[in-house]
This record gives sequence, structure tokens and C-alpha cells, in this order.
Amino acid sequence: MTILGFHASHEQLPPSRLLDAVKHAEQAGFDAAMCSDHLEPWSVRQGHSGYAWSWLGAALEATKFSLGVVTAPGQRYHPAVQAQKIATLAEMYPRRFWAAIGSGEAINEHVTGDPWPEKEERDARLLETIDVMRRLLRGEEVSVDGRIRVDRARIWSLPEAPPPLFAAAVSTETARDAAQWADGVITVEQPPGAIRDLMDSYRDAGGRGPIAVQVHLSWAPTDEEALAIAHDQWRQSLVPAPLAWELDSPEAFDERTADVSAEQVAETLLASSDPARHLEHLAGIADLGVDRIYLHHVGAEQHRFIDLFGERVLPALRSAAR
Repeated sequence: MTILGFHASHEQLPPSRLLDAVKHAEQAGFDAAMCSDHLEPWSVRQGHSGYAWSWLGAALEATKFSLGVVTAPGQRYHPAVQAQKIATLAEMYPRRFWAAIGSGEAINEHVTGDPWPEKEERDARLLETIDVMRRLLRGEEVSVDGRIRVDRARIWSLPEAPPPLFAAAVSTETARDAAQWADGVITVEQPPGAIRDLMDSYRDAGGRGPIAVQVHLSWAPTDEEALAIAHDQWRQSLVPAPLAWELDSPEAFDERTADVSAEQVAETLLASSDPARHLEHLAGIADLGVDRIYLHHVGAEQHRFIDLFGERVLPALRSAAR
């Protein structure tokens, strides 16, 4: 059965409120949760960006379900430091923590002052980073001198088994390439045909493990409110790849989307007050055969969304799957 999870958006809530939201999501019947590791929000209007790794320790302690994070080692994080963080959480919370690894976005990585590489270089750096992290999580001492430099690194506190490292992928090419190293893949919602193509590309290349989809949505008591929330909080969804990986500040995203209409934003996600519409939409994604769906209501008020979907959407979606 498809796991139905909650996405905790660090860009939109302070860490304390986000911790309260993830606890509430578990109580309301969500199966799991995830977050993204940002240094900056997508928009000045969103206004937050807590440190995911500090928050994850608190969230794992406060809940019983699994939690994961989408993160990008290689520039902002040295892979030895990243591996140590991953190992510590996995040792403290066995079989509950996973990390999805991507090549990153300039908005989060520019702070090092190093040049932001071209995508081909970032992908090559990612493979070296994954190799270093895998070896460290197996308990090896690692020294390398390539795009990534490591001098006699070793992780001393290891979990009984290395946690899953997923690939964060949007394109079929990235999913295909990730099949050689990933324990699963997570993507953002796309048209059903694009999700199916990504799944096929990953599986045909030998990819193993779960396939997860993060779904952005907007719910409010009225359609007008749901649309206004989406327009205010998630209009950066209209910035296309690869430009979304290259803009390096919330102000740049706001400038790029200053003239975007609410109707244009509504083309990128479902904004509706009707739980039945959301249920139908999510059922269509589940029917593709994905293993996990993580729901992200793009508003700052999470409790009403959690309560409504926990009561009316998640049980109906599970029944439909059975």
C-alpha cells in the first residue's frame, strides 16, 4: 500500500511550529514525513528557513514514524560531515531515517563563495560525493583527491545498517543515472506521463527501492482562499528548470515571478476547498504505482489541513488503494 506522508516545509514555518505540525500529522494518521534542507526560502514572503538537521533530531524524538530529508552535499556540506550527520540520526533512530541526495540549487549553495558549477560538473561531483559517503557509512577510512578532497575521514558512531540514500530526481536522465547508486528515488509531482516515464527510466536502468512523489497542493475553506494562498506562497513553481537551480536569492525568485497571476500558479498545483477533488487527484498519482506520496499544503496554517485530510482524504485514499 502507498505510504501517505506529510511534507514539513522549513521555508514557510519557524522550526518550533513545524515541529508541532509534524507531531500533529502523525496523530492525525499520516504514515511518515519528510522535509527539505534549505538555507534560504524560495520567496521573501515565505520568510523562514530553519536548519533541517537540528530539527530532524527533535522531530524523530517527538514522533514514531519515518522521516527523511532532501539534501545536497558537495558544496555547502563536505561529504564527511554529511555522512556523520546521517550516521548519527540513523544510529539513534534505526530504520526510521532516510536522506535523498541531489546536486543542489544555487539559492542554498552560493553562501560558500565558491563558483556555482555547471550541471554536468555538479552531477560528476555528486557521484564522487555519494561514493565517499557510502564508504564512510560502511565504516571505512576514506582519503580521496578529486573534485571532492577527503583526508583520512572515518565515522566512529555508525548505525547497525546504513540508512537508505535516495536520489532526488526530476528528469528521466537523472533518474536513469541514479539507478547505479540509489536505494530509491523521490521526485516532485509532474504530469502522470512524466512520472511514469521517470519510473520506467529508473527501473529499466536497474533502479531499486521505493519511488516517492512530493505533491504540492493548496487547501482552504473556500476556493478563493486556496488560490490566494498558492499565489502568495508557491508562485516560484513557475520558474522552470534549469533556471530554478541557478537563481541564487529569494529576491531573484520574487522578481522573476512578480507578474505571475493566480491562475498561472493554479496550473502547477491543485488549489481547491473540495477534499473530493484532492482525493481524486491523489488517487490518480497512487494508481501510477508509486510507493510513497508526501503531501505539502503550501499554506502557513497547517493544522486545519492536517485535520481535514487525516479525517477525509487519507482513509478514502487507503480504501481506494485496497
